[in-house]
Amino acid sequence: MILQPLVPVDGALPGPVLAEVAALYATNHAFFELSGDFPDPDRITVEQVAASLADELAHDGAEVLLARSAGRLVGLAATLAHTGHTLPGDPASDDPDPWIGLLLIDATAHREGYGRAVAALVEDRFRTAGRTGLRLAVLDGNHQALAFWQAQGYTVLRRAVDRERGRDCTVLRKPLTATAPGTSS
Repeated sequence: MILQPLVPVDGALPGPVLAEVAALYATNHAFFELSGDFPDPDRITVEQVAASLADELAHDGAEVLLARSAGRLVGLAATLAHTGHTLPGDPASDDPDPWIGLLLIDATAHREGYGRAVAALVEDRFRTAGRTGLRLAVLDGNHQALAFWQAQGYTVLRRAVDRERGRDCTVLRKPLTATAPGTSS
């Protein structure tokens, strides 16, 4: 599995990649029904996905990472690393940890280990950059996601309200040690 940053070309996201990402989003009807990120989770359009990704990438320190296995797009992760200042809607400036804003795996491939693999690769990227912890928020009602993240070693820090839509969520954190658990140095 590889992670590739999604990079605009001449200020726009590449059309073929947007089509792939829109198809990935469309497989995750249940999540988008819960999140309310799109007006009709049964009809997520390429244009809506393009706008959503542009919003993600507008934040200083934001990255969207595409996860590919054997060339196939199996997931993505949107991350936000603090760069010393914040923009409206960014995590608080007193929070030194980077965030995973979204981890989305093709729903037709759930329970095949892709989520664990992508999470580990994101953690490795931040660990290599010298970061000591990683945070994320899970929306209330997303019980499977909460169980998934806790199984990956994330612990609950607090209850909160997300900054963009005012949704109730649980904030979790995982310390990033110098060497990933289960690996040898």
